[in-house]
Amino acid sequence: MNVTNFLTQVAILATGGILALSVGYFLIKNDIQNYFRFKTLEVNKDHKTALLPLRLQAHERLIVFIERINPANLLVRLHQPAIELSALQSLILNEIKAEYQHNIAQQLYVDSTSWNVVRKLKDDTIAMINNVVQGLPENSTGVDLSKKVLQHMSTIEENPYDLTINILKKDIHALF
Repeated sequence: MNVTNFLTQVAILATGGILALSVGYFLIKNDIQNYFRFKTLEVNKDHKTALLPLRLQAHERLIVFIERINPANLLVRLHQPAIELSALQSLILNEIKAEYQHNIAQQLYVDSTSWNVVRKLKDDTIAMINNVVQGLPENSTGVDLSKKVLQHMSTIEENPYDLTINILKKDIHALF
């Protein structure tokens, strides 16, 4: 009987131990999961906190880019007395391309839709300049190009440069 009694007590103790470990596991399991969930949220928050200034700076730089390629600003900035048509065209196209290349990395920090709109605006600006040049007589000057581009811009119902800036502003507001 002594052996049977001993085995019964071992079985009771083993069952109690297993039961205690099971209860302890289920109690601690939720705490451990909550701890890792909290740590994950904390890390994500730190990443967002570090990334926010970069995203804001990217939006700022793209708005400056848009303002710089806006023909109303671009033509005033690049105007030179008695500049030839082809020289002004080349100067404008080089300026737009250089500005774009300078800001190309900003696409990492803005929404892809916003970046596509900015890129399309750049392409449309280049196309507009080239189309205006093709429509001018051969003996035209840089002043004629400027006048024609500004006339064309005045006929557009909604300014594409303002619309693009508004898209970027909406993208910024979505961050908050």
